[in-house]
Amino acid sequence: MDRAETRQRRLEGFDRPEELGLPHTQSPGRPIAATGDGPWTIPDSQWVAPKQLGTELSKETTLSIGVQVTLPFLFAGLGLSMAGVLLNYFQHWPVFVEVKDLLTLVPPLVGLKGNLEMTLASRLSTAANTGQIDDPQEQHRVIGSNLALVQVQATIVGLLAAVAALLLGAVSSEEVDFAKMGLLCASSVLTAFLASLALGILMVCIVIGARKFRVNPDNIATPIAASLGDLITLSILALVSSFFYRHKDSWYLTLLVCVAFVALTPVWGIMAKQSPPIMKILKFGWFPIILAMVISSFGGIILSKTVSEPQYQGMAIFTPIICGVGGNLVAIQTSRISTYLHIWSTPGVLPLWMKKFWPNPCSTFCSSEINSMSARVLLFLVIPGHLIFFLVIYLIEGHSVTSSKTFVVLYLLASLIQVTILLYLAEVMVRVTWHQALDPDSHCIPYLTGLGDLLGTGLLALCFLLDWLLRSKAELDSLSELVSVPP
Repeated sequence: MDRAETRQRRLEGFDRPEELGLPHTQSPGRPIAATGDGPWTIPDSQWVAPKQLGTELSKETTLSIGVQVTLPFLFAGLGLSMAGVLLNYFQHWPVFVEVKDLLTLVPPLVGLKGNLEMTLASRLSTAANTGQIDDPQEQHRVIGSNLALVQVQATIVGLLAAVAALLLGAVSSEEVDFAKMGLLCASSVLTAFLASLALGILMVCIVIGARKFRVNPDNIATPIAASLGDLITLSILALVSSFFYRHKDSWYLTLLVCVAFVALTPVWGIMAKQSPPIMKILKFGWFPIILAMVISSFGGIILSKTVSEPQYQGMAIFTPIICGVGGNLVAIQTSRISTYLHIWSTPGVLPLWMKKFWPNPCSTFCSSEINSMSARVLLFLVIPGHLIFFLVIYLIEGHSVTSSKTFVVLYLLASLIQVTILLYLAEVMVRVTWHQALDPDSHCIPYLTGLGDLLGTGLLALCFLLDWLLRSKAELDSLSELVSVPP
Protein backbone atom coordinates (compact mmCIF):
# COMPACT_ATOMS: atom_id res chain seq x y z
CA MET A 1 0.00 0.00 0.00
CA ASP A 2 1.52 3.34 -1.00
CA ARG A 3 1.80 6.37 1.32
CA ALA A 4 -1.14 8.21 -0.24
CA GLU A 5 -3.46 5.25 0.18
CA THR A 6 -2.32 4.67 3.77
CA ARG A 7 -2.88 8.31 4.61
CA GLN A 8 -6.28 8.29 2.92
CA ARG A 9 -7.33 5.36 5.12
CA ARG A 10 -6.50 7.25 8.31
CA LEU A 11 -8.20 10.48 7.20
CA GLU A 12 -11.95 10.87 7.09
CA GLY A 13 -13.98 14.08 6.24
CA PHE A 14 -14.04 16.89 8.70
CA ASP A 15 -16.16 20.02 8.73
CA ARG A 16 -14.21 22.67 10.62
CA PRO A 17 -10.43 22.91 10.66
CA GLU A 18 -10.59 25.11 13.73
CA GLU A 19 -11.62 22.01 15.70
CA LEU A 20 -8.09 20.77 15.18
CA GLY A 21 -6.64 24.13 16.12
CA LEU A 22 -6.15 25.25 12.52
CA PRO A 23 -6.46 28.86 11.49
CA HIS A 24 -10.09 29.72 10.71
CA THR A 25 -10.76 29.66 7.00
CA GLN A 26 -13.68 31.35 5.29
CA SER A 27 -13.24 30.19 1.74
CA PRO A 28 -10.45 29.69 -0.79
CA GLY A 29 -8.32 32.78 -1.10
CA ARG A 30 -9.91 34.44 1.95
CA PRO A 31 -7.80 35.72 4.85
CA ILE A 32 -7.05 33.34 7.68
CA ALA A 33 -6.58 34.16 11.32
CA ALA A 34 -3.16 35.63 11.94
CA THR A 35 -0.88 33.71 14.26
CA GLY A 36 2.26 35.68 13.58
CA ASP A 37 3.72 32.68 11.84
CA GLY A 38 2.05 31.91 8.57
CA PRO A 39 0.71 33.39 5.32
CA TRP A 40 -2.47 35.47 5.30
CA THR A 41 -4.27 33.80 2.42
CA ILE A 42 -4.74 30.34 1.01
CA PRO A 43 -4.53 30.33 -2.78
CA ASP A 44 -7.24 28.46 -4.65
CA SER A 45 -4.67 26.09 -6.14
CA GLN A 46 -3.49 25.06 -2.67
CA TRP A 47 -6.89 24.67 -1.05
CA VAL A 48 -7.62 21.19 0.23
CA ALA A 49 -11.03 20.34 1.60
CA PRO A 50 -10.87 19.73 5.34
CA LYS A 51 -11.10 16.11 6.39
CA GLN A 52 -12.48 14.28 9.34
CA LEU A 53 -10.29 12.22 11.58
CA GLY A 54 -11.04 8.94 13.28
CA THR A 55 -9.40 10.26 16.45
CA GLU A 56 -10.35 12.15 19.58
CA LEU A 57 -7.69 14.77 18.74
CA SER A 58 -10.34 16.82 16.96
CA LYS A 59 -12.37 17.26 20.16
CA GLU A 60 -9.54 18.32 22.45
CA THR A 61 -9.78 21.53 24.43
CA THR A 62 -7.47 23.16 26.96
CA LEU A 63 -9.48 21.52 29.74
CA SER A 64 -9.44 18.04 28.17
CA ILE A 65 -5.70 18.25 27.48
CA GLY A 66 -5.09 19.38 31.06
CA VAL A 67 -7.24 16.61 32.53
CA GLN A 68 -5.53 13.91 30.45
CA VAL A 69 -1.99 15.21 31.05
CA THR A 70 -2.11 16.22 34.72
CA LEU A 71 -2.66 12.83 36.37
CA PRO A 72 0.06 11.00 34.35
CA PHE A 73 2.35 14.01 34.87
CA LEU A 74 1.91 13.89 38.65
CA PHE A 75 2.34 10.12 38.60
CA ALA A 76 5.53 10.61 36.56
CA GLY A 77 6.78 13.25 38.97
CA LEU A 78 6.28 10.98 41.96
CA GLY A 79 8.25 8.30 40.13
CA LEU A 80 11.00 10.83 39.41
CA SER A 81 10.99 11.89 43.08
CA MET A 82 11.47 8.28 44.13
CA ALA A 83 14.26 8.00 41.55
CA GLY A 84 15.96 11.00 43.18
CA VAL A 85 15.69 9.35 46.60
CA LEU A 86 17.12 6.13 45.16
CA LEU A 87 20.04 7.93 43.50
CA ASN A 88 20.81 9.72 46.76
CA TYR A 89 20.84 6.29 48.44
CA PHE A 90 22.80 4.49 45.73
CA GLN A 91 25.59 7.09 45.58
CA HIS A 92 26.85 5.77 48.92
CA TRP A 93 27.06 2.14 47.76
CA PRO A 94 30.64 0.82 47.52
CA VAL A 95 30.46 0.39 43.76
CA PHE A 96 29.41 4.05 43.22
CA VAL A 97 32.04 5.27 45.68
CA GLU A 98 34.79 3.15 44.10
CA VAL A 99 33.79 3.59 40.44
CA LYS A 100 33.04 7.32 40.15
CA ASP A 101 32.33 7.05 36.42
CA LEU A 102 29.10 5.19 37.25
CA LEU A 103 27.56 8.55 38.21
CA THR A 104 28.58 9.90 34.81
CA LEU A 105 26.59 7.01 33.31
CA VAL A 106 23.38 7.94 35.14
CA PRO A 107 22.07 10.79 32.89
CA PRO A 108 22.75 9.05 29.54
CA LEU A 109 21.36 5.70 30.75
CA VAL A 110 18.32 7.28 32.38
CA GLY A 111 18.07 9.43 29.26
CA LEU A 112 17.58 6.29 27.20
CA LYS A 113 13.91 6.55 28.09
CA GLY A 114 13.96 9.78 26.06
CA ASN A 115 16.14 8.36 23.30
CA LEU A 116 14.30 5.05 23.04
CA GLU A 117 11.20 4.51 25.19
CA MET A 118 9.67 7.96 24.73
CA THR A 119 10.50 7.79 21.04
CA LEU A 120 8.88 4.37 20.90
CA ALA A 121 5.81 5.66 22.77
CA SER A 122 5.60 8.63 20.41
CA ARG A 123 5.82 6.42 17.30
CA LEU A 124 3.20 4.03 18.66
CA SER A 125 0.95 6.94 19.70
CA THR A 126 1.16 8.41 16.21
CA ALA A 127 0.41 4.97 14.72
CA ALA A 128 -2.58 4.61 17.07
CA ASN A 129 -3.96 8.08 16.34
CA THR A 130 -3.67 7.54 12.59
CA GLY A 131 -5.31 4.10 12.69
CA GLN A 132 -2.25 2.09 11.68
CA ILE A 133 -2.56 -0.44 14.53
CA ASP A 134 -6.32 -1.03 14.33
CA ASP A 135 -5.80 -4.07 12.11
CA PRO A 136 -4.50 -6.99 14.29
CA GLN A 137 -2.01 -8.24 11.68
CA GLU A 138 -0.63 -4.74 11.12
CA GLN A 139 -0.56 -4.21 14.90
CA HIS A 140 1.68 -7.25 15.45
CA ARG A 141 4.02 -6.19 12.67
CA VAL A 142 4.33 -2.59 13.93
CA ILE A 143 4.82 -3.60 17.58
CA GLY A 144 7.29 -6.42 16.87
CA SER A 145 9.50 -4.33 14.61
CA ASN A 146 9.46 -1.38 17.04
CA LEU A 147 10.47 -3.51 20.02
CA ALA A 148 13.26 -5.16 18.00
CA LEU A 149 14.51 -1.72 16.95
CA VAL A 150 14.62 -0.56 20.58
CA GLN A 151 16.70 -3.58 21.63
CA VAL A 152 19.28 -2.94 18.90
CA GLN A 153 19.48 0.73 19.85
CA ALA A 154 19.66 -0.01 23.59
CA THR A 155 22.56 -2.44 23.21
CA ILE A 156 24.66 -0.19 20.99
CA VAL A 157 23.90 3.06 22.81
CA GLY A 158 24.47 1.40 26.20
CA LEU A 159 27.94 0.34 25.08
CA LEU A 160 28.68 3.77 23.61
CA ALA A 161 27.49 5.47 26.82
CA ALA A 162 30.04 3.45 28.80
CA VAL A 163 32.79 4.36 26.33
CA ALA A 164 31.81 8.04 26.55
CA ALA A 165 31.87 7.92 30.37
CA LEU A 166 35.31 6.30 30.28
CA LEU A 167 36.68 8.90 27.85
CA LEU A 168 35.25 11.81 29.82
CA GLY A 169 36.56 10.28 33.05
CA ALA A 170 40.00 9.73 31.51
CA VAL A 171 40.36 13.47 30.99
CA SER A 172 40.64 14.00 34.76
CA SER A 173 42.31 10.68 35.64
CA GLU A 174 45.73 9.41 34.64
CA GLU A 175 45.36 5.74 35.59
CA VAL A 176 43.55 3.14 33.48
CA ASP A 177 41.80 0.34 35.36
CA PHE A 178 40.68 -2.38 32.95
CA ALA A 179 38.54 -4.09 35.58
CA LYS A 180 36.54 -0.87 36.05
CA MET A 181 36.29 -0.46 32.29
CA GLY A 182 34.78 -3.92 31.96
CA LEU A 183 32.40 -3.28 34.85
CA LEU A 184 31.20 -0.01 33.29
CA CYS A 185 30.65 -1.51 29.84
CA ALA A 186 28.87 -4.66 31.07
CA SER A 187 26.71 -2.74 33.54
CA SER A 188 25.72 -0.19 30.92
CA VAL A 189 24.86 -2.73 28.21
CA LEU A 190 22.89 -5.03 30.51
CA THR A 191 21.04 -2.13 32.17
CA ALA A 192 20.10 -0.57 28.84
CA PHE A 193 18.90 -3.90 27.44
CA LEU A 194 16.77 -4.95 30.42
CA ALA A 195 15.30 -1.50 31.08
CA SER A 196 14.42 -0.99 27.41
CA LEU A 197 12.78 -4.41 27.17
CA ALA A 198 10.63 -3.84 30.27
CA LEU A 199 9.65 -0.29 29.36
CA GLY A 200 9.07 -1.17 25.70
CA ILE A 201 6.54 -3.86 26.60
CA LEU A 202 4.89 -1.46 29.06
CA MET A 203 4.59 1.25 26.37
CA VAL A 204 2.90 -1.18 23.99
CA CYS A 205 0.32 -2.10 26.63
CA ILE A 206 -0.35 1.56 27.49
CA VAL A 207 -0.82 2.71 23.89
CA ILE A 208 -3.13 -0.19 23.00
CA GLY A 209 -5.10 0.34 26.21
CA ALA A 210 -5.40 4.09 25.59
CA ARG A 211 -6.67 3.40 22.08
CA LYS A 212 -9.35 1.07 23.41
CA PHE A 213 -10.52 3.64 25.99
CA ARG A 214 -10.48 6.45 23.37
CA VAL A 215 -7.82 8.45 25.25
CA ASN A 216 -5.09 10.22 23.29
CA PRO A 217 -1.95 8.12 24.00
CA ASP A 218 0.22 11.17 23.20
CA ASN A 219 -0.94 12.62 26.54
CA ILE A 220 -0.27 9.62 28.79
CA ALA A 221 2.30 7.25 27.26
CA THR A 222 5.38 9.44 27.60
CA PRO A 223 4.63 10.57 31.20
CA ILE A 224 4.25 6.97 32.33
CA ALA A 225 7.49 6.07 30.51
CA ALA A 226 9.14 8.88 32.46
CA SER A 227 7.61 7.85 35.80
CA LEU A 228 8.82 4.27 35.68
CA GLY A 229 11.84 4.70 33.41
CA ASP A 230 14.11 6.36 35.96
CA LEU A 231 13.12 4.00 38.77
CA ILE A 232 13.63 0.88 36.66
CA THR A 233 16.88 2.07 35.06
CA LEU A 234 18.51 3.26 38.31
CA SER A 235 17.50 0.10 40.17
CA ILE A 236 18.83 -2.19 37.45
CA LEU A 237 22.07 -0.18 37.15
CA ALA A 238 22.69 -0.33 40.91
CA LEU A 239 21.95 -4.06 41.18
CA VAL A 240 23.85 -5.06 38.03
CA SER A 241 26.93 -2.94 38.79
CA SER A 242 27.00 -4.23 42.39
CA PHE A 243 26.89 -7.81 41.09
CA PHE A 244 29.83 -7.20 38.75
CA TYR A 245 31.66 -5.33 41.53
CA ARG A 246 31.38 -8.36 43.82
CA HIS A 247 32.77 -10.54 41.02
CA LYS A 248 35.37 -8.07 39.79
CA ASP A 249 38.08 -10.72 39.93
CA SER A 250 36.24 -12.73 37.25
CA TRP A 251 37.33 -10.47 34.38
CA TYR A 252 35.89 -12.80 31.76
CA LEU A 253 32.34 -12.32 33.12
CA THR A 254 31.99 -8.70 31.99
CA LEU A 255 33.59 -9.52 28.64
CA LEU A 256 31.19 -12.41 28.12
CA VAL A 257 28.15 -10.20 28.83
CA CYS A 258 29.28 -7.52 26.38
CA VAL A 259 30.05 -10.02 23.60
CA ALA A 260 26.79 -11.96 24.11
CA PHE A 261 24.51 -8.94 23.92
CA VAL A 262 26.34 -7.38 20.99
CA ALA A 263 26.09 -10.75 19.18
CA LEU A 264 22.30 -10.66 19.61
CA THR A 265 21.91 -7.38 17.73
CA PRO A 266 21.72 -9.01 14.25
CA VAL A 267 18.77 -11.09 15.50
CA TRP A 268 16.88 -7.96 16.55
CA GLY A 269 17.85 -6.35 13.25
CA ILE A 270 16.27 -9.20 11.29
CA MET A 271 13.05 -8.82 13.32
CA ALA A 272 13.01 -5.07 12.66
CA LYS A 273 13.01 -5.73 8.91
CA GLN A 274 9.29 -6.53 9.10
CA SER A 275 8.56 -2.81 8.80
CA PRO A 276 10.27 -0.71 6.06
CA PRO A 277 9.89 2.59 8.04
CA ILE A 278 11.51 0.94 11.09
CA MET A 279 14.27 -0.46 8.90
CA LYS A 280 14.90 3.07 7.65
CA ILE A 281 15.28 4.27 11.26
CA LEU A 282 17.61 1.34 11.97
CA LYS A 283 19.82 2.36 9.06
CA PHE A 284 19.74 6.14 9.31
CA GLY A 285 18.41 7.00 12.79
CA TRP A 286 21.59 6.56 14.82
CA PHE A 287 22.84 10.12 14.77
CA PRO A 288 20.05 11.62 16.97
CA ILE A 289 20.30 9.04 19.75
CA ILE A 290 24.11 8.99 19.79
CA LEU A 291 24.35 12.79 19.84
CA ALA A 292 21.67 12.91 22.56
CA MET A 293 23.67 10.38 24.57
CA VAL A 294 26.79 12.54 24.25
CA ILE A 295 24.85 15.65 25.33
CA SER A 296 23.46 13.77 28.36
CA SER A 297 26.97 12.57 29.22
CA PHE A 298 28.08 16.17 29.75
CA GLY A 299 25.22 16.45 32.23
CA GLY A 300 26.65 13.32 33.85
CA ILE A 301 30.03 15.02 34.20
CA ILE A 302 28.36 17.95 36.00
CA LEU A 303 26.60 15.50 38.32
CA SER A 304 29.71 13.44 39.12
CA LYS A 305 31.79 16.56 39.82
CA THR A 306 29.24 18.24 42.11
CA VAL A 307 27.41 15.44 43.92
CA SER A 308 30.06 14.97 46.64
CA GLU A 309 30.66 18.69 47.27
CA PRO A 310 29.03 20.10 50.45
CA GLN A 311 27.61 23.19 48.73
CA TYR A 312 25.75 20.91 46.29
CA GLN A 313 24.11 18.70 48.90
CA GLY A 314 20.87 17.41 47.40
CA MET A 315 22.16 17.44 43.83
CA ALA A 316 21.61 13.70 43.46
CA ILE A 317 18.01 13.98 44.67
CA PHE A 318 16.88 16.79 42.39
CA THR A 319 18.75 15.83 39.21
CA PRO A 320 16.32 13.07 38.12
CA ILE A 321 13.35 15.33 38.88
CA ILE A 322 14.36 18.46 36.98
CA CYS A 323 15.76 16.47 34.05
CA GLY A 324 12.83 14.06 33.98
CA VAL A 325 10.08 16.69 34.18
CA GLY A 326 11.62 18.76 31.39
CA GLY A 327 12.13 15.74 29.15
CA ASN A 328 8.66 14.44 29.97
CA LEU A 329 6.84 17.65 29.03
CA VAL A 330 8.80 18.28 25.85
CA ALA A 331 8.28 14.68 24.74
CA ILE A 332 4.50 15.09 25.13
CA GLN A 333 4.54 18.28 23.04
CA THR A 334 6.80 16.80 20.37
CA SER A 335 4.63 13.72 20.07
CA ARG A 336 1.49 15.85 19.74
CA ILE A 337 2.96 18.10 17.03
CA SER A 338 4.22 15.04 15.17
CA THR A 339 0.76 13.44 15.26
CA TYR A 340 -0.73 16.74 14.10
CA LEU A 341 1.60 16.84 11.07
CA HIS A 342 1.02 13.18 10.23
CA ILE A 343 -2.69 13.94 10.12
CA TRP A 344 -2.65 17.24 8.24
CA SER A 345 0.30 16.92 5.91
CA THR A 346 2.79 14.60 4.25
CA PRO A 347 6.52 14.35 5.10
CA GLY A 348 8.50 17.09 3.39
CA VAL A 349 5.53 19.45 3.12
CA LEU A 350 4.68 21.81 6.00
CA PRO A 351 1.12 23.16 6.27
CA LEU A 352 0.80 26.78 5.15
CA TRP A 353 0.24 27.99 8.71
CA MET A 354 3.51 26.35 9.86
CA LYS A 355 5.84 27.47 7.08
CA LYS A 356 8.24 29.45 9.28
CA PHE A 357 11.05 27.39 10.79
CA TRP A 358 11.51 29.94 13.60
CA PRO A 359 7.98 30.90 14.66
CA ASN A 360 7.17 33.89 16.80
CA PRO A 361 7.34 32.74 20.46
CA CYS A 362 3.98 34.45 21.00
CA SER A 363 2.38 32.14 18.40
CA THR A 364 4.02 29.14 20.08
CA PHE A 365 2.54 29.90 23.50
CA CYS A 366 -0.27 32.43 23.06
CA SER A 367 -2.28 31.58 19.93
CA SER A 368 -5.55 29.62 19.68
CA GLU A 369 -4.03 26.71 17.72
CA ILE A 370 -4.13 23.26 19.30
CA ASN A 371 -0.32 22.99 19.64
CA SER A 372 -0.17 26.38 21.35
CA MET A 373 -2.96 25.32 23.71
CA SER A 374 -1.06 22.19 24.72
CA ALA A 375 2.17 24.20 25.16
CA ARG A 376 0.38 26.52 27.61
CA VAL A 377 -1.08 23.61 29.55
CA LEU A 378 2.35 21.96 29.85
CA LEU A 379 4.01 25.23 30.88
CA PHE A 380 1.37 25.87 33.55
CA LEU A 381 2.10 22.46 35.08
CA VAL A 382 5.76 23.27 35.79
CA ILE A 383 5.51 25.41 38.96
CA PRO A 384 2.75 23.54 40.84
CA GLY A 385 4.23 20.21 39.76
CA HIS A 386 7.72 21.00 41.04
CA LEU A 387 6.30 22.39 44.29
CA ILE A 388 4.47 19.10 44.90
CA PHE A 389 7.57 17.05 44.06
CA PHE A 390 9.74 19.28 46.25
CA LEU A 391 7.32 18.78 49.15
CA VAL A 392 7.37 15.00 48.66
CA ILE A 393 11.17 14.97 48.64
CA TYR A 394 11.30 17.20 51.72
CA LEU A 395 8.94 14.89 53.63
CA ILE A 396 10.99 11.81 52.71
CA GLU A 397 14.54 13.17 52.80
CA GLY A 398 14.24 16.31 54.93
CA HIS A 399 17.80 16.09 56.25
CA SER A 400 19.23 15.92 52.71
CA VAL A 401 17.18 18.80 51.26
CA THR A 402 17.86 22.47 51.76
CA SER A 403 15.03 24.44 53.36
CA SER A 404 16.27 27.72 51.92
CA LYS A 405 13.46 29.79 50.38
CA THR A 406 16.03 31.33 48.05
CA PHE A 407 16.87 27.89 46.67
CA VAL A 408 13.19 27.05 46.15
CA VAL A 409 12.65 30.26 44.15
CA LEU A 410 15.82 29.69 42.10
CA TYR A 411 14.85 26.06 41.50
CA LEU A 412 11.35 26.94 40.26
CA LEU A 413 12.75 29.70 38.04
CA ALA A 414 15.34 27.32 36.56
CA SER A 415 12.64 24.71 35.89
CA LEU A 416 10.45 27.27 34.14
CA ILE A 417 13.35 28.50 31.99
CA GLN A 418 14.28 24.92 31.07
CA VAL A 419 10.77 23.91 29.98
CA THR A 420 10.11 27.17 28.11
CA ILE A 421 13.28 26.73 26.06
CA LEU A 422 12.52 23.07 25.37
CA LEU A 423 8.90 23.67 24.29
CA TYR A 424 9.94 26.40 21.86
CA LEU A 425 12.78 24.28 20.46
CA ALA A 426 10.30 21.41 20.04
CA GLU A 427 8.19 23.57 17.72
CA VAL A 428 11.27 24.59 15.73
CA MET A 429 12.86 21.14 15.49
CA VAL A 430 9.65 19.34 14.50
CA ARG A 431 9.10 21.82 11.66
CA VAL A 432 12.67 21.49 10.40
CA THR A 433 12.62 17.70 10.70
CA TRP A 434 9.26 17.38 8.93
CA HIS A 435 10.44 19.71 6.15
CA GLN A 436 13.37 17.32 5.59
CA ALA A 437 10.90 14.39 5.31
CA LEU A 438 12.18 12.84 8.55
CA ASP A 439 10.02 11.41 11.32
CA PRO A 440 9.92 13.88 14.26
CA ASP A 441 9.05 11.06 16.69
CA SER A 442 12.42 9.41 16.07
CA HIS A 443 14.63 12.42 15.38
CA CYS A 444 13.46 15.23 17.71
CA ILE A 445 12.72 13.60 21.06
CA PRO A 446 16.29 12.27 21.59
CA TYR A 447 17.82 15.71 20.96
CA LEU A 448 15.31 17.48 23.17
CA THR A 449 15.50 15.07 26.11
CA GLY A 450 19.31 15.07 25.90
CA LEU A 451 19.30 18.86 25.89
CA GLY A 452 16.81 18.76 28.77
CA ASP A 453 19.26 16.65 30.78
CA LEU A 454 22.11 19.06 30.14
CA LEU A 455 20.01 22.19 30.79
CA GLY A 456 18.44 20.67 33.88
CA THR A 457 21.71 19.49 35.44
CA GLY A 458 23.52 22.73 34.60
CA LEU A 459 20.74 25.01 35.87
CA LEU A 460 20.33 22.90 39.02
CA ALA A 461 24.05 23.15 39.80
CA LEU A 462 23.80 26.91 39.23
CA CYS A 463 20.87 27.09 41.69
CA PHE A 464 22.87 25.32 44.39
CA LEU A 465 25.88 27.53 43.72
CA LEU A 466 23.91 30.81 43.81
CA ASP A 467 22.07 29.74 46.96
CA TRP A 468 25.38 28.85 48.65
CA LEU A 469 26.94 32.17 47.61
CA LEU A 470 23.95 34.18 48.85
CA ARG A 471 23.88 32.32 52.17
CA SER A 472 27.65 32.78 52.58
CA LYS A 473 27.30 36.49 51.90
CA ALA A 474 24.47 36.79 54.43
CA GLU A 475 26.56 34.95 57.04
CA LEU A 476 29.54 37.22 56.38
CA ASP A 477 27.35 40.31 56.70
CA SER A 478 25.95 39.04 60.00
CA LEU A 479 29.45 38.30 61.27
CA SER A 480 30.74 41.74 60.28
CA GLU A 481 27.78 43.35 62.09
CA LEU A 482 28.65 41.42 65.25
CA VAL A 483 32.29 42.44 64.98
CA SER A 484 31.41 46.10 64.43
CA VAL A 485 29.13 46.30 67.51
CA PRO A 486 31.08 48.08 70.31
CA PRO A 487 31.50 46.15 73.56
